[in-house]
Amino acid sequence: MSEQTVVKPRTGTTPKTARPPLWKVILLNDDYTPREFVVGVLKKVFRMGEERAYAVMLTAHRRGACVIAVYARDIAETKATEAMELAKEKGYPLALSTEPEE
Repeated sequence: MSEQTVVKPRTGTTPKTARPPLWKVILLNDDYTPREFVVGVLKKVFRMGEERAYAVMLTAHRRGACVIAVYARDIAETKATEAMELAKEKGYPLALSTEPEE
């Protein structure tokens, strides 16, 4: 007597995990935080090169605000808070905000 193995094809589907919604980190212009300091924060916290950081700072200066980057919500909020803490330590009113990306 021989044993037979019955092979059933898999019919289930693997559920796809939805990507978390993305959030924008926005640099807000102020008239007190030195440009060089803003560029330094963008380089340190957001890992930007010198040219990119300067361009972002200038855009915020001219338009009042500039989107720095887009991340998952917790990362966006952490980076915004880190940047503002660095400014606060130096006595600057640098402000960043986060909002959902549409």
